[in-house]
Amino acid sequence: MRLLVTGGNGQLGSELKLLSGNYPFEFVFVDLEDLDLLDNQAVSNFFNRNSFNYVINCAAYTAVDKAEDDKDICRKVNAGAVRLLAQLSKQHNARLIHISTDYIFDGEFNQPIDESAAPNPLSVYGATKLEGEKYVLEELSNAYIIRTSWVYSTFGKNFVKTIGGLAKTRPELTIVSDQYGTPTYARDLAVVIMTIVTSTYEKKVDQPGVYHYSNEGAITWYDFAMFIKDHYGFDCKIRPIKTFEYKTAAARPKFSVLDKTKIKKTFGIDVPHWSHSLEECLNKIEL
Repeated sequence: MRLLVTGGNGQLGSELKLLSGNYPFEFVFVDLEDLDLLDNQAVSNFFNRNSFNYVINCAAYTAVDKAEDDKDICRKVNAGAVRLLAQLSKQHNARLIHISTDYIFDGEFNQPIDESAAPNPLSVYGATKLEGEKYVLEELSNAYIIRTSWVYSTFGKNFVKTIGGLAKTRPELTIVSDQYGTPTYARDLAVVIMTIVTSTYEKKVDQPGVYHYSNEGAITWYDFAMFIKDHYGFDCKIRPIKTFEYKTAAARPKFSVLDKTKIKKTFGIDVPHWSHSLEECLNKIEL
């Protein structure tokens, strides 16, 4: 049983690496320096030389604002490379688990978003991630797509580390208070992915398709920042502002709380509340 994990040095890939020792499987982690997903021939050769039962695609172009000016590369990573992975997974009889995002939605909702909701991305990043999803569904009938939101970890760059560092050194911060979503601890998402791998490999439950996963609860970016500041006891004042006051290159959805009912019922998953998971993560990060 062999698993290929792309984006192996990212937040989610790193969490999967930590978990890998708990499973009797062989894991192969690759990142850009190991395998350039934009080099079609290199990727094809890699699959020809190796055999995998599962491909977990954690690789993505995630610089949301930068993507507005970097459309071509963003599309190549989030759509073109995903299409190739789907094609090669089909050709080599591997199961693909692909990670997507809440940014495929426009945020015009007033209740948690389930998997049947119509996508309408507001940004290049969201549009290219949606393209990637479509390629997966076109190529494979047995793939899993997991949409998630507001991912953070002890690894890599993320909102948690950025806000923690700024709150430690600055007297005041302004944070958007009218965009609602749910933070997702990459560690929890990694556990869910391995739950799906184990369940399908052992032929217990196998219902491929699109799933939503984040931690439980709904907060704003302001609430998120306040929790981080309070955890460390910093004196920084955090002032709430509206989206129109904080100009960004890419638009963000106003509401992207995901409905987890499907994944909870299908795989019997107990989803932790965002506050419990964030506290766990913050306890591991020294600022």
